[in-house]
Amino acid sequence: MEYPSVRETDPAVADALEGEVERQQDTLAMIASENHVSEAVLEAQGSVLTNKYAEGYPGGRYYAGCENADQVETLAIERAKELWGADHVNVQPHSGSSANMAVYFSVLEPGDSILSLDLTHGGHLSHGHHVNFAGKLYDVTHYKVDEETGRLDYDAIVERAEDVDPDIIVSGASAYPREIDWTAIQAAADAVDAYHMADIAHITGLVAAGEHANPVGVADFVTGSTHKTIRAGRGGIVMCDEEHAKAVDSAVFPGSQGGPLMHNVAGKAVGFGEALEPEFAEYAAQVVENAEVLAETLQDHGFSLVSGGTDTHLVLADLRESHPDVTGGDAEDALQEVGIVLNANTVPGETRSAFNPSGIRAGTPALTTRGFDADAMRTVGDCIARVVSNIGDADVYAEVAADVQELCDDHPIYE
Repeated sequence: MEYPSVRETDPAVADALEGEVERQQDTLAMIASENHVSEAVLEAQGSVLTNKYAEGYPGGRYYAGCENADQVETLAIERAKELWGADHVNVQPHSGSSANMAVYFSVLEPGDSILSLDLTHGGHLSHGHHVNFAGKLYDVTHYKVDEETGRLDYDAIVERAEDVDPDIIVSGASAYPREIDWTAIQAAADAVDAYHMADIAHITGLVAAGEHANPVGVADFVTGSTHKTIRAGRGGIVMCDEEHAKAVDSAVFPGSQGGPLMHNVAGKAVGFGEALEPEFAEYAAQVVENAEVLAETLQDHGFSLVSGGTDTHLVLADLRESHPDVTGGDAEDALQEVGIVLNANTVPGETRSAFNPSGIRAGTPALTTRGFDADAMRTVGDCIARVVSNIGDADVYAEVAADVQELCDDHPIYE
């Protein structure tokens, strides 16, 4: 993939873009929030809609000349409704965090209270970490997973809700490898007359394909990203029933954003259309199977996994027991040297710094997009284990790097 027009105008940027194409092709993207979109989504996101301001919503814009923007946004909305079964959808948020902000702005006032999953136990910054806008604007308390099982304790969440009496409970996670019981968390919200926002940023595609339970129709609000397991390009989405539609739309525009990124909305429309095809369900099922195989392979090599495995697209390994002298940062750096790109991650009961924690998080969405099956994923798991178990061994690194390159060559991204 080349960028001839960019090269003619700006060779330095072209070098970086073409270098990124090469980097993605020659490495294994295992950061759980990353994926590879189709060339159709790339074209849509790089389209002339980047030139168009379209403040407002289809049929009610504040600028003229929005007929094509209206068509694209309407397609994205209708396809999202079909994918997730939502009554109302807003596809304008620039990210999952922007989507969460819109929900908060729609029903909360500064100083109101949020109850959410602790960041070190798998939560997300926008669920109320003190350095994030949510933590600065709202009174935030957290629930945690059971450190013995690594799983959510829903009875404990109800008790926590009754103790703190929040205005909204946030469910969903960025590093929780198990299926979430949305109904149980809704029961906690009902017990204290709180709103419930389910953040499915990581599992939008798994929910759309029926591989994970759907919180739409259970929670008051459902938010998500559109680029992790759904492959519709970078962005966010909010879904709710008609009761909250006006408040959500006003919270997105003009409450927290100006003009929507219509080229990104076009990418969402194309990606959602792709997800409605039968092949997408097969893809999502393979994502989950690949994660299960990766988990089993790492366990066979002695790795300790948070919750003992996975139901989703990601595996969270706690290195403290199996590799006590290896930090998550050590593992991330070593694996990057051989072409495996994942991230260090905190684990429940974290005893190290969040900047160099005790765990590593690995996801399967991007590799599955490249066509990796269970056998290939076993090879990947073996490669990870060999490196983490032999930190600093140049010979092992060279052997694994050769294996990784062979996997990359056998599974091209853009041909």
